[in-house]
Amino acid sequence: MSCKRSQVQGAHFMRHETVRSDVTVVGGGLSGLCAAIAAARLGQKVALVHNRPVLGGNSSSEVRVWVCGATGHGVHRYARETGIMGELFIQNQYRNPEGNPYLWDVTLLEAVRAEPNLALFLNTDVREVEADGELDDRIIRNVTGWMMGSEREITFESEVFLDCTGDGLVGFLAGAAYRIGREARHEFGEDWAPEVADDITLGSTLLFYTKDTGKPVRFVAPSFAKDITTTSIPLKRVIRSGDSGCHYWWIEWGGELDTVHENERIRDELWSVIYGIWDYIKNSGKFEADNMTLEWVGSIPGKREYRRFLGDTILTQNDVISQRPFEDRIAFGGWSIDLHPPQGMYASESGSKHLHADGIYHIPFGSLYSRNVSNLLFAGRNISASHVAFGTTRVMATCAVMGEAAGVGAALSVIKGITPRELREQHMTELQQIMLRTDASIIGLRNEDPADLARKGTVTASSTRKKILLDRPAAQCRLASDVGLLFPNEGSIEGLTLLVSASEATSLTVELWDTGRAENYVPANLKQALSIQVKAGEKQWLDIPADSELFGSEPCNVFVIVRKNEAASLYTSAVPATGVLAFQRRAKPIVNPDLEDHQPDQPVIEWSMLVRRPFCFAVGTKAFAPEKIIDGYTRPYGGPHLWVSEPLTDGHEEWVEVALDRPANVKEIHLTFNDDVNEDLINLHHHETPFLVMPELVKSYDVQAWANGEWITVARDNENRTRKKIHTLDKPVRTDRIRTVVKETNGSERAEVIEMRIYE
Repeated sequence: MSCKRSQVQGAHFMRHETVRSDVTVVGGGLSGLCAAIAAARLGQKVALVHNRPVLGGNSSSEVRVWVCGATGHGVHRYARETGIMGELFIQNQYRNPEGNPYLWDVTLLEAVRAEPNLALFLNTDVREVEADGELDDRIIRNVTGWMMGSEREITFESEVFLDCTGDGLVGFLAGAAYRIGREARHEFGEDWAPEVADDITLGSTLLFYTKDTGKPVRFVAPSFAKDITTTSIPLKRVIRSGDSGCHYWWIEWGGELDTVHENERIRDELWSVIYGIWDYIKNSGKFEADNMTLEWVGSIPGKREYRRFLGDTILTQNDVISQRPFEDRIAFGGWSIDLHPPQGMYASESGSKHLHADGIYHIPFGSLYSRNVSNLLFAGRNISASHVAFGTTRVMATCAVMGEAAGVGAALSVIKGITPRELREQHMTELQQIMLRTDASIIGLRNEDPADLARKGTVTASSTRKKILLDRPAAQCRLASDVGLLFPNEGSIEGLTLLVSASEATSLTVELWDTGRAENYVPANLKQALSIQVKAGEKQWLDIPADSELFGSEPCNVFVIVRKNEAASLYTSAVPATGVLAFQRRAKPIVNPDLEDHQPDQPVIEWSMLVRRPFCFAVGTKAFAPEKIIDGYTRPYGGPHLWVSEPLTDGHEEWVEVALDRPANVKEIHLTFNDDVNEDLINLHHHETPFLVMPELVKSYDVQAWANGEWITVARDNENRTRKKIHTLDKPVRTDRIRTVVKETNGSERAEVIEMRIYE
């Protein structure tokens, strides 16, 4: 028996629509989301098309992978992303410090809805692409998607398209050149590549969450649950009853399969193992889990790898490890090259192996557009990189900063009527400068914006920190291992002292090293070694007679190593200091080597950072001078690059002022405040930062202009919690002096301003 609905007058049928935009972004993970926002903020009409009901891709509440990035969980220093990804981190930290995945969804949705030039199409699966041209010179005309639940077939037309789908379906259908699997070692000379090329990829993962109900809970395993005692999992992986979520990233499988076409098979295998692990935890008698229950089990595998498109540049292992400073760099990464065995959770070796650079590495624009489809850009895990290099670029915060760059590139391509390749060849500096203006994640490039009046100005301030003095000890630290102390230096080293205790008279070995590169924070080259006699006694200020001209006049960081001495102790400081870091030489692995294989002799692993716990010491400094706010750098790079005042005491205000080289009708003022990009804000897993707002961030301030013989307030904010603030005045003010008056921070003792930009 069959039934057929009558077609009566007035019945509704599937709708066919056409959406015309300047830029179409397909894929609403963090890379696509940041790309869409970036293009929209440059005045372009943008369509963001996503095939799921929520944004965020693998970071969403549907998959729940935590957002890792260049910090590498604190391995790299001053490496937290800024720009749009930075805004998302800061907003989520304030509104969602506990890392609720549903509130993360809300954070992303609000960020998209805040952009008037951006139209969002959720539940819309793009599966058709119209493109034409020869194989080596193709162009996309439109893409068509089906909006599930709405019976709407929508064709998206635009000048430029961005494939941020992860799997790379749009580019594939358009005929873009791509690669799947591992390149042979000889192709790029990569030590970590196999001898022979193959089609093996990283596998997919399903996660689960648990909770303590406060009362006994039974668990009856489903029939498809795998008996994991018949596998190597209990022997080769870490299982604990209190773990859940991303602790189980290693529940991975499918690297030897086609992770797209066998997605359902992979999901079923992952499900069988999840329920098998939970059966093992609940019913083996080996764990204290009587009151535990499953709260959530994922149903969408978090894919790690599939197609990687080919651009004009293919990023390789050697580029990453050498930290190659590409001329067309538009973003940075810092996660280790993190590769997993093809057998995933069933492998006999550790679940991952890691290779670290000495600092962050740079990502070129040439890896973000297709070499043969002229109007296609991409960002995320499908960029132009070798399999080995992809092992680091694939993490989501890095995908996001590449997305922002691709979005800016797409917008400029439309505005100028050129291809992304022509943009790279003819207007690369303009692209980079636009990104710097928006506080994007680029290291080592200076503001050269000719429209910024502040660049030619003269800067003064109410006060300046001229000495780092950390003299409030919090805890004694016996020198059971080597320790390190990093501080900024310009010119001569003056008055370097350490707070030391000694149980007996002894000799302390102190070494001064440089960091090799301005973006690195590890000892690279020994500059001076000292043997200093220490008397027995408590809390002595020990002079370190460093050669005052050791590091020249250029801004740099000095890495001081105090060698192990069981008879001596240093003291950690009760308060941190901007630009100052402390380290302990690591003696043990970071994690169980069955899970992660880190090479302990790599400097960033060897020297473990003591977060916000510098050692008590003193040194003179020129690193915080007022003119730093116009030196062109907005991130630490051979120094912190910001103005720091003397303490704000008893309601006393501090100010920094730019005197222009000519009177101007000022219309717009950009301020960048310090939000400590050394602090890891990845709270969507186990990590929880104790601050809703970073203490160093300026909370209350006035922007003043000198007009008609007096200071007038032209803008203010008394509840600031963001790093980058742009004040567009209702009407221009005629002035030759602009001042930022800091009245209060979010907890720090001093006013700290990174940059002021002034525009007519």
